[in-house]
Amino acid sequence: MLTNKRLISLTAILLLAGILTGCSSPAATPATPSATVKPPQLVNLNGAGATFPYPLYSKWFDEYNKLTGVQVNYQSIGSGGGIQQITAGTVDFGASDGVMTDGQVAAAEAAGGPILHIPMTSGAEAIVYNIPGKSSGLKLTPDVLADIYLKKITRWNDPKVVSLNTNMALPDMAIAVVHRSDGSGTTYIFTNYLSKVSPEWKEKVGNANSVNWPGDIGGQGNAGVAGQVAQIPGAIGYVELAYALQNKMPYATLQNASGNYIVPTLAATTKATEGVTLPDDMKVMLTNSTNPDAYPIVGFTWILAYVNQTDKAKGQTLVSFLWWATHDGQQFTEPLGYAKLSSLAVTKAENEILSINYQGQPLLTR
Repeated sequence: MLTNKRLISLTAILLLAGILTGCSSPAATPATPSATVKPPQLVNLNGAGATFPYPLYSKWFDEYNKLTGVQVNYQSIGSGGGIQQITAGTVDFGASDGVMTDGQVAAAEAAGGPILHIPMTSGAEAIVYNIPGKSSGLKLTPDVLADIYLKKITRWNDPKVVSLNTNMALPDMAIAVVHRSDGSGTTYIFTNYLSKVSPEWKEKVGNANSVNWPGDIGGQGNAGVAGQVAQIPGAIGYVELAYALQNKMPYATLQNASGNYIVPTLAATTKATEGVTLPDDMKVMLTNSTNPDAYPIVGFTWILAYVNQTDKAKGQTLVSFLWWATHDGQQFTEPLGYAKLSSLAVTKAENEILSINYQGQPLLTR
């Protein structure tokens, strides 16, 4: 069992799986695994990083423990913390929803050699809000969302917001803008999107795991942002969809690049991954898709692992888990609101996993 008190309870996550079962959409079927998933020696793994995929990772770690006896201890501390810890060598793997910067890659390579971004799943970020008496129906365009986070729109009855929501009586209430206070891949995805749709945001704030926010209130992790929005009347924030569903929070319908208003569903998340050119290193962003049916704020989440492992038993355990998660483990994605990896993404992940070695010898073979 995971014991970090800041982590979402596994019970709540499993309940969420029940809520979401039956609402999944078709996705490409991952390739059939052709390598072992059970490590030859029983050792435990330590990881740290992204909160975005934690509901899924928690489920994976539990299922893999039942299958193999391996315990994975994961600190859900944010992508920035995961990058720091894998670079420092204090964990066996990191996790991030934002690609490492050139500087971060250089630091990691100096510490442990080449580092991989291994795709595990993709998910949507919901724009959650707390407008008293309004439990659904809010529509936002890219420019209005950017202006809210730039603090150019500060009240819910601003004419720009009202013009998009003629069927809602929006109150004369201050908008409390909530953002992540920690280094966050969820923030990386969100600011990547805002940088694509707002030249002013790109120039003044930019795209990173941590930025100088124009806005008001910080929350630790996805759970912290969800908690702040739920507690503060007039608040707005961004969280991975699973957190919005678990907390029964209303979320906005966003206009996508094709001009269509889309809610963050599993089907709309999957659409954002279709037709994307996937580089071999898998460092690619999925935001602001041109697919007319895609939700616009979607991203991959990656496990960060060194190519050259220094502990053979731990390395074998790590690659065995990664192989299982990117193959059989994909069955657990959709019930929790995440999208399966496409067959092409699985192939890219396979190539990365098979490159992991100990003293030049592959740790996993077909």
